[in-house]
Amino acid sequence: MQDVMKFWDGIAPQYAKSPIKDIAAYEYTLARTKSYLKASDTVLELGCGTGGTALHLADAVAHLTATDLSDAMLDVGRNKIADTANVTFQRSDIAGAPEGPFDVVMTFNLIHLLRDTSAALAQVYQRLKPGGLFISKTPCNPTRRAPLGYNLLRLALPLAQLAGKAPYVNFMDVSDWDAKVSDAGFKIIEAGNHPAHPPARYLVARKI
Repeated sequence: MQDVMKFWDGIAPQYAKSPIKDIAAYEYTLARTKSYLKASDTVLELGCGTGGTALHLADAVAHLTATDLSDAMLDVGRNKIADTANVTFQRSDIAGAPEGPFDVVMTFNLIHLLRDTSAALAQVYQRLKPGGLFISKTPCNPTRRAPLGYNLLRLALPLAQLAGKAPYVNFMDVSDWDAKVSDAGFKIIEAGNHPAHPPARYLVARKI
């Protein structure tokens, strides 16, 4: 875990300056997520990075706890928090995150970086109230011929990982990810790919 923390701490300044690749897809899923949130909700975000999404959603809920492994990432969010009193940033991995229970647990662009997705889903399930929502967005394998840039990335990734320049990546198919969520005890109530190719799978699932 220390190596993972060191990697994300090291790229935090660069990450904070990186533009969102598909702003239309981001804004769409942000709006869809807000449509599920209530003013009385307590929300947990796992793997919040620099906290941008948490701060966008904070005005829709009672309180949002945003967690990440990297203090350097969280510091970016903390520097923006002056006018957002209902957001708490906390350093933790998934297993060490606050137990809640919460009305909503969110993971955006996190699950594909984890080695054990089933264990992560179990941790999410434990932190939700009965009937609570799990909202996630997860990059997945292309469902049709992959773009050249995607293929080049997959070729270069092992060398970059060996050099400590890239994180672990779990390449999942959309169907496999959906099945894991269902098998973990959730009922999927909304699903879509935003963007569509390569797909970033957006899911809203209810704890049953």
